Amino acid sequence: DKSVRLPILTSCCPAWVNFFEHHFPDMLDIPSTARSPQQMFGSIAKSYWAEKMGISREKLVVVSIMPCLAKKYECDRDEFKVNGVPDVDYSISTRELARLIKRANIGFTLVLDSPFDKPMGESTGAGVIFGTTGGVMEAALRSVYEIYTGQPLKNVNFEQVRGLSGVRRATINLNGFELKVGIAHGLGNARHLLEDIRNGHNEYHVIEIMACPGGCIGGGGQPLHHGNSDVLYARANALYREDANKPLRKSHDNPYIQKLYEEYLGKPLGEKSEMLLHTHYFNKSID
Repeated sequence: DKSVRLPILTSCCPAWVNFFEHHFPDMLDIPSTARSPQQMFGSIAKSYWAEKMGISREKLVVVSIMPCLAKKYECDRDEFKVNGVPDVDYSISTRELARLIKRANIGFTLVLDSPFDKPMGESTGAGVIFGTTGGVMEAALRSVYEIYTGQPLKNVNFEQVRGLSGVRRATINLNGFELKVGIAHGLGNARHLLEDIRNGHNEYHVIEIMACPGGCIGGGGQPLHHGNSDVLYARANALYREDANKPLRKSHDNPYIQKLYEEYLGKPLGEKSEMLLHTHYFNKSID
């Protein structure tokens, strides 16, 4: 069992990744090596899905629609390209999508709802809540609890990590083991937490950081909220409602994820999943 430098930091927010590469290059070994959902989707779409559909990687174009503007920069990073071809070709913001819908004169209210295509369209409630601050932590805790304790988690709602205060702390009891978690949104709050860790004052096992206020729901590509916390609360509550109504609410229960590992990736942290789902970080400090 190899030792891990704690705390583990989340790595799904590219603005935050860019921030720590520039300002905390001495701590590049503590963020999780897991790619963001955008980049995981792109690499799986252009490998597993492309093979299933009999389409060559070069002929496939992946477009993501995101609440985030930093995703545009993220999909252009060289480590997310294979022979110069990016895993995600274009990332557009939710505001840009809204403009495209208006320009195309689509009556959105007249369009019938339909499910996402299989095999990659199935999502769980844990995937839905990634968009709000504390949601990544809660999604991870739902899986960590069951995998670590080997027991079913009866109540999947981790209320103690929810809310919009800038820095939140919680202790989660995993059958006697006390897991200490921290959550921060806004890069000023992130800087304080990282400086504490750098100075040896660390009480956490894992910390979730989002650059934007409220998490991705307050992203730079979203309809502007002008710092109005009522808007952010309404968006967060919409995600928690969506999660509550999902038949599956834990990531590891997603049948398509299970099948993806069985058919293609092998096992978590195996050679193939390491190559397609993980990444590394760079010292970008100007000094």
